[in-house]
Amino acid sequence: MRSYGQYCGLARSLEVVGDRWNLLIVRQLLVAPARYRDLIDGLPGIATNLLADRLRDLEASGVVERRLAGSGSVVEYVLTPWGAELRQPIESLIRWSTPLMVRGPDGDSFRPEWLALAVPALLDARVKIRASATVGLEIGGQLFELRATRSGFEVGPHDGRGLDATVRADPAYILGLAAGALTLGDARALGLVEIDGDESVVRTVFAA
Repeated sequence: MRSYGQYCGLARSLEVVGDRWNLLIVRQLLVAPARYRDLIDGLPGIATNLLADRLRDLEASGVVERRLAGSGSVVEYVLTPWGAELRQPIESLIRWSTPLMVRGPDGDSFRPEWLALAVPALLDARVKIRASATVGLEIGGQLFELRATRSGFEVGPHDGRGLDATVRADPAYILGLAAGALTLGDARALGLVEIDGDESVVRTVFAA
């Protein structure tokens, strides 16, 4: 780990998580604990030897730890309690990124599970929910559910229970709705989204 040689909280934080890929590894582990192969799959473009190096550095710094899962024969990586505190700064960066995201993927890789972190981060900053609701998010043939409660928002795989409504759209438009950069009315008028079920619930959840 290289040092900036500065007695500054930002400098010392960047010494731990500022290297390329480190925060994206943390992103994956904020979504869920992961095996090494899961991390390779969830980080398109990373070399296996570089991932091993980054995980070793994050373990040495106390951000990540290994544990045995399942029958005790599978090793998976998890965030330590200190590492999990990176959720707030990462969510702040996601909100800050909104102007960079409006143009869409432009050929970049995308995995739907990344919305599990991004959509709640965007909605929590601007929407105050008074009633519980569950909205399906269908992206690229995969169905997730957005749960809205008095305490905030969560996105995860659909658990099979009934949905108040389902929104079908490309990821850029889901993010646009969550960020408030795209209104539901405009998205519907332009044919960017399809809604099955109670549209009023979708309007409430996205404050659209």
